[in-house]
Amino acid sequence: MGLNRGEENTKIKYTWVLLSLLVGTVLLLGLLTAFNSLSWETQVDFVASPNSALYLPPTSALHLPLQLSRHLRTKRYTLTPGLQKWDHNNLTYRIVSFPRNLINESDTRKGIAEAFRMWSEVTAFHFKEVAADQKSDLKIGWYGINHTDCLESYIHYCFDGTTGELAHAYFPKTGEIHFDDSEYWILGNTRFSWKKGVWLTDLVHVAAHEIGHSLGLMHSLNSGALMHINATLTGKKLITQDDIWGIYSLYGCKDKYLVCASWAQKGYCESRRMPMKKYCPYSCDFCYEFPFPTKVPTPIPPRTKVRLVPEGRNVTFTCGKKIMHKKGKV
Repeated sequence: MGLNRGEENTKIKYTWVLLSLLVGTVLLLGLLTAFNSLSWETQVDFVASPNSALYLPPTSALHLPLQLSRHLRTKRYTLTPGLQKWDHNNLTYRIVSFPRNLINESDTRKGIAEAFRMWSEVTAFHFKEVAADQKSDLKIGWYGINHTDCLESYIHYCFDGTTGELAHAYFPKTGEIHFDDSEYWILGNTRFSWKKGVWLTDLVHVAAHEIGHSLGLMHSLNSGALMHINATLTGKKLITQDDIWGIYSLYGCKDKYLVCASWAQKGYCESRRMPMKKYCPYSCDFCYEFPFPTKVPTPIPPRTKVRLVPEGRNVTFTCGKKIMHKKGKV
């Protein structure tokens, strides 16, 4: 039985709707596949300043393939989009609350002080703890899952209980560092406690990473850096040259002591290179050494003749049949 004009139009309309849904589904699957090929960190441990326009994780939160990241010849550290930073080097901090699991108040203070000392040794910053009721540049505390305004804020994340997100920090000049009070904090290497059935987390390691965010650094692409997105998993606990270059790029390269210029004139830059590089980078011109080794020259392929041309350069040309390489085993 034939269709009338109205029925034909209805059939055409439904056909176009089905085709549109099919095309949309294919595009969505393609996007999901592309995103799944990239590895995102399961927790974001930095928080944008409430006054900033940063609402999404930065591109530095994406992991590049290992083969690609090894050959990048660009900077690995990452700064905030607005280059948020402090306008002074003498920063004060106060601890407004302490963890309730394992570690006591005294050891907590020692751990936080050690994390600040790590940064003060390699930068021009000086940190001093003040009483909890005094005004300070940085405010540190341990909080539960629902803390401050995390439920109402798009840029301030709530904690997730034991394991998962450990801490997060605000960029300058908000100056807050929040630790998850559900975690079990210790002074020492992060490890799993079979007796308690929980992970014991190194306070100094996590605090040093979060302080980096509070100074204005985002996550680094350098897998060996303290500011790498997975530093707590890789166990990288020391401030590396990549982290230092990030601070130099944001605040400038500065000497730690006023006597650095005098030491440099006495030849200490060469005779005492390591401590001078650490404390007097500006006077010794150690600020911006190229951070990555020169790419290793490609070896001459087999069955290749080499001849010397008048200009003194080596040129090559291949002789013989093409060598077929065997496929590797999976």
